Amino acid sequence: MKTPNAFRFTLLQASERRVALLVLCQALFVCASAIGLTLTGLVGSMLAPSRALATLPYALVTVATALSTVPVSLLARRWGRPRVFQLGALAGACGGALASWAIVRNDFLLFCTANLALGAFAASAQFYRFAATEAASATFKAQAIGWVTGGGVLAAVLGPTLAALAREAVPGHSFAGSYLAVVALALLSILVLSRLRGGTAAPVLAAGAPTPLLQLLHRPAFLVAACGCAVGAASMMFVMTATPLAVVGCGLPVTVAAGVIQWHLMSMYAPGFFSGRLIARWGVTRALWLGSAAMAGGSLVALSGQSAWQFGLALMLNGAGWNFMFVGGSALLAETFAHDSLADRTRAQAANEFLVAAIVAIAAMASGWVFDGWGWGHVNGLIWPLLALAAGSALWLQRRQDLTLDLTKTRLRRA
Repeated sequence: MKTPNAFRFTLLQASERRVALLVLCQALFVCASAIGLTLTGLVGSMLAPSRALATLPYALVTVATALSTVPVSLLARRWGRPRVFQLGALAGACGGALASWAIVRNDFLLFCTANLALGAFAASAQFYRFAATEAASATFKAQAIGWVTGGGVLAAVLGPTLAALAREAVPGHSFAGSYLAVVALALLSILVLSRLRGGTAAPVLAAGAPTPLLQLLHRPAFLVAACGCAVGAASMMFVMTATPLAVVGCGLPVTVAAGVIQWHLMSMYAPGFFSGRLIARWGVTRALWLGSAAMAGGSLVALSGQSAWQFGLALMLNGAGWNFMFVGGSALLAETFAHDSLADRTRAQAANEFLVAAIVAIAAMASGWVFDGWGWGHVNGLIWPLLALAAGSALWLQRRQDLTLDLTKTRLRRA
């Protein structure tokens, strides 16, 4: 019979294995997503009837992500996260196959449909980090989110490289082979996700009826967490979606655009291996301030010129800023609802993911329109009000918490 210590060690090992599998799943998803980030705008401009519609296909990824988040959350509660994650990966495989066929047929509408399926894949993958927090101990939740987010660092190198290597795999149809690589990555994800079954014990449910949704969403910490995640993701998407068009529009080759996106992805995911630890030490509000400052710095670099190194540095700062804002907001969300019932926790997560995806969808759709109408400078300048909102909300929460702490200390002294 196992001793209590041996039993705890076994649970710890199972928990760590589950987090490791989720890191691998995140890497495979990001690798597939990186192909879309690199090529969708370019393929869209190749197939679209108008240049202003070039970013529409990728915008539909974010639209589908927004529409899929709530169903994914509801199905996960009924069927379990692993099965829903596998269905999401299957949608990714179908989307990659449809995108490849759309390029062969020169069919813009079919390419848009393919990106809707890829958005469903993205919606399920967004919950990987929350699945990791459920497998992690209370003191390891922020680090678990950071590690799963950091799982994309290898994909940042492999994704654009795969896109370039497979570009001419289908003779006479550039980029069709790149989307076949998406199919392979999604199918491999299904295989890895099958290992998640039975990985952890069932969550402990709180007693009582579910809390009204509006009551959950009115929590100050939820509002700040959602603001941090949404502003970070929307600002990143708004700038990143237009970047390949700006790079190629300056006369630089497609290889430079792929390299810029590659460094951008590296800076997005590499900080995940230490940002969770820093957030646990510094606090979420400082992480949100740091992320906002990094993104603002990236926009200043982008406004300073349009050489290859300026595009690269601007997108690296943008990616690092996203990491601190997204991981920080996610950690605050996990902390806020850590002691709620599973039903309340998953509803809050779904609401956060829906809000983030909806705002990101608007940013992605507006990006091509703003770039086509006003140029690269406006794309970078328009994110400043959003960054000010995120930093200001974090400051408001910090002051609110400090005031609550001071009042508690005063009451204790009087008692």
